[in-house]
Amino acid sequence: MLTGRDRTASPGSGTYAAVTGAYTIDPAHTTVGFSVRHAMISTIRGRFDRFEGLLLLDGSDPSRSTAYVSVQTDSIDTGIQERDAHLRGPDFFDSATFPLMAFRSTGIVQRGDDEFRLTGNLRIKDVELPLDIDLVYGGAGVGVDGQHRVGFEGTATLRRSDWGLTWNTTLEAGGVLVSDKVTLTLDVSAVRIDQDAAA
Repeated sequence: MLTGRDRTASPGSGTYAAVTGAYTIDPAHTTVGFSVRHAMISTIRGRFDRFEGLLLLDGSDPSRSTAYVSVQTDSIDTGIQERDAHLRGPDFFDSATFPLMAFRSTGIVQRGDDEFRLTGNLRIKDVELPLDIDLVYGGAGVGVDGQHRVGFEGTATLRRSDWGLTWNTTLEAGGVLVSDKVTLTLDVSAVRIDQDAAA
């Protein structure tokens, strides 16, 4: 999945065989973040602090790679407790009823050197819709802890209203308090748990 300087490499060539394997996302070295325009003049940034994920990477044929990530919606953190409580409530994520949101990949294509597009379905509350994530491979190797790691960055843009997150307030000067457009940002480090799992 997250490798590839030679777009013509054929399946089975072993060009990226060292990356092949099953990986779990390392929460201590991963950020699941987002940003959204606020009051038409500024940008609010936040993150989710509790999540887990499994990557099955095939370095010989990246198109065979898959990813699954689940996020605990009550772990949202924008730096303001009152706002975070509102986001956890029924106007937004309704974390008491829907504690998890999840993404499961359905395909991946290479778009350039170290650049990929991961397609899949994102489920928020009781709505599941397609979402594309643009990925940039960050590298792979053995860390100081002796574990084999792979890293990448990802971005995606969505309209929150598509998933039923429609709450808003109209501003006196015109416009709305919270933009419908949300940008997701991922900075992922994953640890290999089984080198042969994706073979």
